[in-house]
Amino acid sequence: MDLGLRDKVALVTGAGSRVGFGRGIALALAGEGCDIVVDDISIEGAEETAAAVSKLGRRAMAIRADVTDLAGVESMVQQALERFGRIDILVNNAGVGTPPKPFVESTPAEWDRGIDINLKGVLNCTRAVLPQMIARKSGKIVSMSSIAGLSGTPSGTIYGAAKAGVVNFTAGLAREVADVGINVNCIAPGLGATGFHAASGFSAEYIKNRDKMAAAGKTTTPADIGHAVAFLVSDVSRRITGQCLVVAGAMPPG
Repeated sequence: MDLGLRDKVALVTGAGSRVGFGRGIALALAGEGCDIVVDDISIEGAEETAAAVSKLGRRAMAIRADVTDLAGVESMVQQALERFGRIDILVNNAGVGTPPKPFVESTPAEWDRGIDINLKGVLNCTRAVLPQMIARKSGKIVSMSSIAGLSGTPSGTIYGAAKAGVVNFTAGLAREVADVGINVNCIAPGLGATGFHAASGFSAEYIKNRDKMAAAGKTTTPADIGHAVAFLVSDVSRRITGQCLVVAGAMPPG
């Protein structure tokens, strides 16, 4: 099936990790013929992903930007537009977990970090990219939520709340821009064997159990998410907007 993505330009945030969903998304889109703007807080990671995209025969650009900084995001978007002339696809993938602890033991600083990156980062990047999509009356936006954002999760209330915000923002924005030819959707991944949990302070025992699940094929992979994104930003899904696609196998929310 031809997804109609050849020569589209995609900006993927948080795509620097070697084992992360972002790199899986960037490579899946490049495999479908997209040129990729790779954003990450780590420029070294972004450059590695950009090099992998180039090996697939597509143009790539690595940029370091903090999604919580609107001015920095706007600068990133301007650099991308100067290089490629347009951004057809935005994938809001950058995210972070909140420490796995009861809410009453969490701190305002932890709340701010979780909400700023997981929700405000989506708002910043969308705000920066959207005007040129509206001007061209064309565009696709996909943001990462989580199954935790659909029904909450114990010891992760702030993370779940931020990801729920992504779902609601997606639904509202989709209705707002539907008449100008822009599709807005989100994805709720299940448990993945990425660097997410170690960076978020999960225990070694939790990560060991997760890795056992991954070895048994019971976790969501970067390729799984990459394929889902490719579908949602393609021509074949043009009638799908305002939706949250769960990519979690048989894992229930919560």
